[in-house]
Amino acid sequence: MLTVHKMHFSIFLLLWGWVLCTECRVHRQGKEINEVYKKGSRPQRQRREAHGEAHKQGSPILKRSPDITKSPLTKSEQLLRIDDHDFSMRPGFGGPAIPVGVDVQVESLDSISEVDMDFTMTLYLRHYWKDERLSFPSTNNQSMTFDGRLVKKIWVPDMFFVHSKRSFIHDTTTDNVMLRVQPDGKVLYSLRVTVTAMCNMDFSRFPLDTQTCSLEIESYAYTEDDLMLYWKNGNDSLKTDERISLSQFLIQEFHTTTKLAFYSSTGWYNRLYINFTLRRHIFFFLLQTYFPATLMVMLSWVSFWIDRRAVPARVPLG
Repeated sequence: MLTVHKMHFSIFLLLWGWVLCTECRVHRQGKEINEVYKKGSRPQRQRREAHGEAHKQGSPILKRSPDITKSPLTKSEQLLRIDDHDFSMRPGFGGPAIPVGVDVQVESLDSISEVDMDFTMTLYLRHYWKDERLSFPSTNNQSMTFDGRLVKKIWVPDMFFVHSKRSFIHDTTTDNVMLRVQPDGKVLYSLRVTVTAMCNMDFSRFPLDTQTCSLEIESYAYTEDDLMLYWKNGNDSLKTDERISLSQFLIQEFHTTTKLAFYSSTGWYNRLYINFTLRRHIFFFLLQTYFPATLMVMLSWVSFWIDRRAVPARVPLG
């Protein structure tokens, strides 16, 4: 009996020992797996470290290039050294007259008024000159383009339209002004203008008349000693839209001329002329004036064939 109890107790101890050993082994394996996960193999550690560095520094694909306009060294005003010069004076002050080339593209000839003796024209006016104060270093020899905000800070020619009644620069959606500067200091200044100017007309041959009108461009302050105004490409400096047409006139010719204008108190000025010749459409007046008037005269003649005693018939016809 005692032997049987000893055998049962021995079996119980063996089972208990086996269970304890199994639990210890499982606990040790779990701990080793956790350590391996924390440390990882060498490739895994390298990948995790690289991912951490990329997260800190930013991905090279998603990383945006810095905005060069925010750098004080690349601001346009500092690149052009605007603050280093006095732009209230013309380029080359004290030297020979600065040449300013002009070309014009006529966008539309809006109206001709015989009553007011004027015309309205919309055009692109472009100026070309060289100002070495605006030269800047450039590795790719590319020009810089600006809007009207920079125009107020540098020197530009003070052009105006002689004999103009009204004129304005278009400002939708912003001022239609463009400034382009090349590395060597050459400047292109362009603006879109609508101007109403005077045109002296001769109606002695109306409605078989031909009218010649001119738009005159001149510098307001600078005489020929300071500013030499000229057409940049001669007569080719004037371009017109082929779709320009008027209801009562046929546009025969556009051409350019250059003259000197003298003012007794200030001196001689270069003046540019945009000349255009208009011939009136006679067919328009044949339908509107001559043909109705002729019919009325012919109808009035019918009364001569009616008996003079038929007063009721003659009165309604008259």
